[in-house]
Amino acid sequence: MAAVQGHLSNGADGAGSADGADAAGEEGAPAAFRHAVAGLCAVRPRPEVELSPTPPPRRLAPFSYALEAAVTADPADSAGDDEELAEGRLILLHDPAGHDSWCGTFRLVTLVHADLEPEMAADPLLPEVCWSWLTGALEARGVEYLQPSGTVTRASSHYFGGIGEREPSTRIEIRASWTPAEPPTAEPALGEHRRPEQPFAPGDGPAGVPDTGAHLAAWCDLLCQIAGLPPVGAAEAGVVSLPQRRGPQPR
Repeated sequence: MAAVQGHLSNGADGAGSADGADAAGEEGAPAAFRHAVAGLCAVRPRPEVELSPTPPPRRLAPFSYALEAAVTADPADSAGDDEELAEGRLILLHDPAGHDSWCGTFRLVTLVHADLEPEMAADPLLPEVCWSWLTGALEARGVEYLQPSGTVTRASSHYFGGIGEREPSTRIEIRASWTPAEPPTAEPALGEHRRPEQPFAPGDGPAGVPDTGAHLAAWCDLLCQIAGLPPVGAAEAGVVSLPQRRGPQPR
């Protein structure tokens, strides 16, 4: 899968948007933010995860960047349909002046939701388990984070009248935010300067910028886990996922 593209906002009234390396170099965006965006753009998730750009909010922080994702089943396992198993949105916020409640200059905000099998929906520990999947995904990727907060909501629907033939359904929703830990800042080497036109790439950018690519990869892991996809790699063999839904769900 190609590297993801996206939209960014600099907090102005006009919508700032670009793609690829150009997005990270929008005029007015600080170097730290441009490098953090470049880290997101370089991520290539597993084939079942489709990442796409979405307009970011403009008033949560001076600078923001947003992606949305959908996890689809393998057509071979879903009667030829691209069944959507889970979806979510991830927003990168940046305030160069810092934010007291963040304990840093960056913040990641997410919304993830998926439909559940009835046997999982009845589990009283499901909210705690889903929250542990978020923190566990971050820890499995070896990324450090601060000030995590959020909610896990389980909502059941029962259908009546003209749609009364539908089976009851339950949807799980995770709303969360956390601060990606920033490495210690360091002074640039004597005589080292970055030309304004030179693009930022993961691993070569300014010190003090969190590894946003690793955070995005962990978020994709969470999406796959809540979608019920089997883990990739022997190292994840002990991870328990939601069971996949048996077929496309009526909307």
